[in-house]
Amino acid sequence: MVSIPVNLYTATESHDVRFHLLHKRDGVRLKNVRWCPKDEKAVHWDDVVRGFEYAKGRYVPISDEDLEHLPVRTIHTVDISDFVKLEEVDPIYFDKAYYLAPEETGIKAFVLLREALEQTGRAAVAKVAIRDKENLCLVRPYQGVLTMETMLYANEIRSTQEIAVDGAELSPKELQMAVSLIENLSDSFDPQRYHDEYQAALKQVIDAKVAGAPLPAAPTEQGEKVLDLMEALRASVEATRKRSSRQANGKAPATRTRTISSRRPKSA
Repeated sequence: MVSIPVNLYTATESHDVRFHLLHKRDGVRLKNVRWCPKDEKAVHWDDVVRGFEYAKGRYVPISDEDLEHLPVRTIHTVDISDFVKLEEVDPIYFDKAYYLAPEETGIKAFVLLREALEQTGRAAVAKVAIRDKENLCLVRPYQGVLTMETMLYANEIRSTQEIAVDGAELSPKELQMAVSLIENLSDSFDPQRYHDEYQAALKQVIDAKVAGAPLPAAPTEQGEKVLDLMEALRASVEATRKRSSRQANGKAPATRTRTISSRRPKSA
């Protein structure tokens, strides 16, 4: 058994534009009030506690001190049980990322674990209790520290049985063209190349509203119906070949790849 004292840091941050709820008539921001129907008044956060409904309308309060008495090893501990190849874990299981950094007394053991994982190409499967739940997690080396990805359990992943598609007849030529398209657009992954265009556009609309200026014009391009799949594939392959040729010659690409349209499901 090796115990390594570490500190936990959030590894991601949100840059989403956030909206508030306003009263439509006068534009005043609405407040979220914790209302007690018995006393008929708002309750301050200091007077709010967790409660579990063990019978209809009957609750037992649970405090932070109560949770410290949970008979599990994963409170304040990342408990490693197995080591697996990273490629064996499907990304659908990943939830939220954290950084693990060693405390002063655990630096040597921390570095030893990090280097051993690096050399073996393995990741550590572990459990840790965070926010009233014991999370499955994956620990792996990343830029001088260890990352801890909290994961969903198998029973939290919905089955695809009812929505899986099968039975479509594909010709060898269609499949060959699709493979060629993917190969023409293949590159090494560089996260710096991708940006949230929606958030940038949303800020343009907000700035225009604040300044009382005209709103930006919405794009007129719409998704096209594919009437002839083979012809669409052939045109896409030809466009990506021309783009690859321009990039090889040092010129910026002028073509734009077609995206897959999606609809919000009726229920989620």
